[in-house]
Amino acid sequence: MNVILLGPPGAGKGTQAKRIEEKFGLLQLSTGDMLRAAVSSKSAVGRKAESYLKVGKLVPDKVMIEMIAIRIDQPDCAAGFLLDGFPRTVPQAEALDRMLARKGLAIDHVIEIRVADDFVVERITGRFTCAACGAPYHERFAPPKRPGVCDVCGGRRFVRRDDDTEETARARLAEYHAQTAPILPYYQERGRLEVVDGTAPIDEVANRIAAIVAGGRTGLRVG
Repeated sequence: MNVILLGPPGAGKGTQAKRIEEKFGLLQLSTGDMLRAAVSSKSAVGRKAESYLKVGKLVPDKVMIEMIAIRIDQPDCAAGFLLDGFPRTVPQAEALDRMLARKGLAIDHVIEIRVADDFVVERITGRFTCAACGAPYHERFAPPKRPGVCDVCGGRRFVRRDDDTEETARARLAEYHAQTAPILPYYQERGRLEVVDGTAPIDEVANRIAAIVAGGRTGLRVG
C-alpha cells in the first residue's frame, strides 16, 4: 500500500502520517530526511544532491526521484510507504508515477487533508508549548486544563515558535496554493484523490483516513 498525504501547512499531516505509519506498518518517507541521509552516506545519489546543495540550488526532480527509487527498494518499505512533502509539483507527480510504473508499483491513495486558510491561520497562531517539558497546547483547541499550568509537569512558563505568526502562516499558504495545490487535479483526473475534512477532531480525521487506506470510502471520492 503506497500513500501520499497532502494538505496545507498546519493541516495536521505530521500527526496523521505517524498514525497511518503505526496502524498499517507503512514507512513514512520525508524527502528532507532522505536527502540528509543520502548526503551523509556519500552514496552516488547523495553526492549528486550535495553538489546542488553546496551552491544553494534546489535539488533537481530527477535526483529526488532517483533517491526515492533507491529508498523504496529497501526491505523496510516492503509493506508500502507514505510520502509526506513530496510531490509538490505536477512534474514531480508525473515523474514519480513513471518511476513507480517501471517498478510495477503505483500510488494507491492520495489523501488531501482539506482545511480552509483561516482555520489554518488560527491553528498555527494559537500553538504554544510548555517551556519545561515541551508539551504542546493550543489556545482554542487544546488549552491546559488549569489556565497557566502545564498538564504534564506543572510548569508555568510557555513559549511560542517565532514563525507561528499570521504573516508567516499566510505566506506559507500562498506558496502551497501556488505550487502544490495544482497537483490535486492531476490525481483527481486519475481517480486517486480522497478528501478528508481536516477541521474535524484529530481522532475522527484519523479514523476517516484509516478507512480510506483500508479500502473504504469514508472520505469523499473525487473524480
